[in-house]
Amino acid sequence: MSATETSLSARRVLVTGASGMLGGAVAQLLRAQGHHVRTFQRRASAGAVDEVQGSLTDQKAVEQAVGSMDAVIHLAAKVSFTGHWQEFVDTNITGTSNLLKAARNAGIKDFVFVSSPSVAHFGDSLAGAAAGTANPQLAHGNYARSKAAAELDALAADSADFRVAAIRPHVVWGPGDTQLVERVIQRAKAGRLPLLDHGAALIDTTYIDNAAAAIVRGLERMDHAHGRTLVVTNGEPRPVGELMAGICRAGGAPAPKLNLPGWMARGAGSVIEKIWLAAGSRGLVHDEPPMTRFLAEQLSTAHWFDQRETHEVLDWKPAVGIDEGLRRLSAHYSKDRA
Repeated sequence: MSATETSLSARRVLVTGASGMLGGAVAQLLRAQGHHVRTFQRRASAGAVDEVQGSLTDQKAVEQAVGSMDAVIHLAAKVSFTGHWQEFVDTNITGTSNLLKAARNAGIKDFVFVSSPSVAHFGDSLAGAAAGTANPQLAHGNYARSKAAAELDALAADSADFRVAAIRPHVVWGPGDTQLVERVIQRAKAGRLPLLDHGAALIDTTYIDNAAAAIVRGLERMDHAHGRTLVVTNGEPRPVGELMAGICRAGGAPAPKLNLPGWMARGAGSVIEKIWLAAGSRGLVHDEPPMTRFLAEQLSTAHWFDQRETHEVLDWKPAVGIDEGLRRLSAHYSKDRA
């Protein structure tokens, strides 16, 4: 990291979605590095000093959020395995478009769009893959489809005067994670956590500290990163069953033992998703479904990525390994049980 890059400590950075685990970690890291951080999200975030609450679909609120900022890191999104398409359009596509427009009009120079490798994962195994091009027509699930469309819009806005980079952290987890870790542990304790194809699929994941550091590094390295799409992982592919067993141990839950064929789970997931969506429309369920086709694909197909371009462009490598991350996760749950 050069002296020029470390001198970027006085910037005014808007972070959307700071009430989430990753957004909160990004905001915290930026503050620790001396940046002035403003957050923008629907609900209050802990410890925020400069905060704007509102929706990405409210153009006036978005314009208020970007006012006087130098840069934007955009993490806010509707993240779910199920839900009606229009809900994803409103937040992930229209919301991103509103933010891009407001940021350009406000004279903001740098915009980091936080995306997902799922925008270029079309159901086949990915082994040592490059980032790939986002494709809303081929991506699976409404979340991935909407994020793919938003990523394409964001990168299309990249120019010398308005620099945009897309950073795709893959399967982010760590202490305080309710999206992956808590669901794995709670379902394991209830005996409802199956392995698909014996949990043999090799997958990359990203410890929370590494994901936050890479996103902030993308802003610092915008000279090199703008116009690019970079997948971020720990670079330590593990069998999905091994990773889930480690998370279960950390949370005091039994490792999953039930095994299902991947093809069966994918078929069942398609049916369950439709039933869950219909029931949710009638107000009968509020949680995520136990299985969807997208989730079954993620649990039964390899998805790990070549990290050489990411390390070169960002001049960065992850600092916290998977085993150390699991140790920290175990310490987190041990503290809760004490």
